[in-house]
Amino acid sequence: MDTYTIARIVHVIAVVFWIGGVAMVTTVILPAVKKMVSKQERMDTFEKIEGRFAMQAKISTVLTGLSGFYMIYYADGWERFLYLQFWWLHAMVLVWLIFTIILFILEPYVFHKLFKKYAVNYPEKTYSYIHRAHWFLLILSIITIIGAVAGSHGLYFI
Repeated sequence: MDTYTIARIVHVIAVVFWIGGVAMVTTVILPAVKKMVSKQERMDTFEKIEGRFAMQAKISTVLTGLSGFYMIYYADGWERFLYLQFWWLHAMVLVWLIFTIILFILEPYVFHKLFKKYAVNYPEKTYSYIHRAHWFLLILSIITIIGAVAGSHGLYFI
C-alpha cells in the first residue's frame, strides 16, 4: 500500500465517524432531547452528548482535512478546482471549512454561551433552531458525499 491509499482509508473512516455522528445527533438525539419535559434535563443531556461528540468531530475533521489535502497534493489535483465538473471538491472543502470553523471557533467561544442563555429561557425555539441547523449541515454533507463518490468514479452531474 502506498501513502495515497492509506490517506484514502483515513479519509473515509474519518468522514464516516464525523458525518455519521452528525446524522445520529440530527435524526436521533435532538428529537429525543426536544421531547424531554424538564428544561434543565434537556440542557444537561444535550450538553453531555454534544460535549462527547465534539471531541470525536474535532479529531475526525482534522483527519479528514489532513488526508484530503494530502491526496490532492499527492495526485497534483489542484487543477481540478478550476473545472465545474469537480464541484464536489469545492463542496468537500466548503463542508470541511464550515464544520472546522463551527467546532474550533464558534462552538467553544460563541455558541456555548448563547446556548446556555437561550436554552433555559426559550427552549422550544432554541432546540428547533439547533435541529434545523443540524439538518441543513447534514443535507449539505450528504449532497457532498453523493457528488464525491460519484465524481471520484467518473460520474459527473455537470
